[in-house]
Amino acid sequence: MRRQLSNTIYGLLDYGAYPIGMLAVAPVILRNLGVSQYGVWTVASSVVSFGSIVASGFGDANIQKVATQRGDGCRPQLLRVVRAAMGIHVVLGICMGLVIWAMAPMLADRIAGNDRQLIQTCFSCIRIAAVFVVIRAVETVCISTQRAFERYGAAVRISIAARFLGLAGAAILAMFTRSVVNIMALTAALAAVALVAQYIRLRQLLKANLLPSFDLEISRDLLQFGVFTWLSAAAGVVFSQGDRLIGGASMGASAVVAYALCAQISQPVYGLTASGLHFLFPYLAIRQRTSTPTELRRIVKRAFAANAVLVLIGTGTLLTGSNWILHLLANDAVASACALLLPSVLAGSALAALSVTGVYAMFALGRVQFVALTNVGGALAGAGVVAYFVHGFGVKAIIAGRFAFALVALLVYVPLLRELRIGSIRVDGLAANGPAVEEA
Repeated sequence: MRRQLSNTIYGLLDYGAYPIGMLAVAPVILRNLGVSQYGVWTVASSVVSFGSIVASGFGDANIQKVATQRGDGCRPQLLRVVRAAMGIHVVLGICMGLVIWAMAPMLADRIAGNDRQLIQTCFSCIRIAAVFVVIRAVETVCISTQRAFERYGAAVRISIAARFLGLAGAAILAMFTRSVVNIMALTAALAAVALVAQYIRLRQLLKANLLPSFDLEISRDLLQFGVFTWLSAAAGVVFSQGDRLIGGASMGASAVVAYALCAQISQPVYGLTASGLHFLFPYLAIRQRTSTPTELRRIVKRAFAANAVLVLIGTGTLLTGSNWILHLLANDAVASACALLLPSVLAGSALAALSVTGVYAMFALGRVQFVALTNVGGALAGAGVVAYFVHGFGVKAIIAGRFAFALVALLVYVPLLRELRIGSIRVDGLAANGPAVEEA
């Protein structure tokens, strides 16, 4: 229980620490770099985030496979999985990095306009971002493997330390060098140091060679699982941005400002719940090999109860402090408009957040296809509601689309309850294969 509580806390820190740090240093960087260079910094950071998501989309597959092999007590197979995951992410990282590297001139021209100096600055930052993506892709294997061993603390501490040092360094460089290129270079260098630290920590844990391999059998299993987790994440991201895009195109940008602000405020309800309960993924993947169906049902019920409590706490906290938050972020007119929408937007986020336990349980059981189906189906249903009703109902249609997405996402519990009820969970771990892999 103590380990699960620790993993929950580290999951919450991993989600919340960096955005808070960004907010803290943003005024310093904006004041010293100016609007143009600050804009380049945010664009380059977005390129890193986008590229990392594409290049690191198989981290969940690594968690599921490694945790399952731990439950089976099969150390040689576990090491094959880690090395194959390393090979996949090295290839994906390099490919994505090369794409960004090649696109740097075009992106710089479009972002910087006719300012030749700013074009060169933007070009350099995007090239650094390309290298950054490769680092992040490889780091994903180190972090996901440690999470599969239910060890969130070490990985999160290294990651947070590197990010906070990067933000502190960014503020200092902004004051003394006034160069966003220097800031990007420092951030990438610290990420490389963090990668080395993560790699050393992983080698200490596994006590084995972790050079990338291209094991065809294991790679095929990882890819078959990872394609669906990537598709599931991509569908959620597309809809979370697409609802505002459809609304803005139909009603004009100003008409969706209040909704966009409410959506931003309500985002932590899902984000903190998903981060805090992420430990369920490896935990259940191991237990489905070592526990009886009755024990597994009990774990899932407790997890859902914790899921509901986290959602209630997050929603209640945001509702209680909504007036202060809205007036901090917007003027009186926008804040008043947001106050009318926020309860409904928060309710949609809370409903979606209740699916977290079901998603992680299905991932752990290897039933990833249905999760992807519900996310894609939810995104299509939500977008369809918005597109069809937005002209007649305006922002209310966007909120209705949010509820449509959440309701379809909750269908993940239908096959999960069936799996748990009929006892079809594989429980051949300890009895058939001996004890789980010992942790270093």
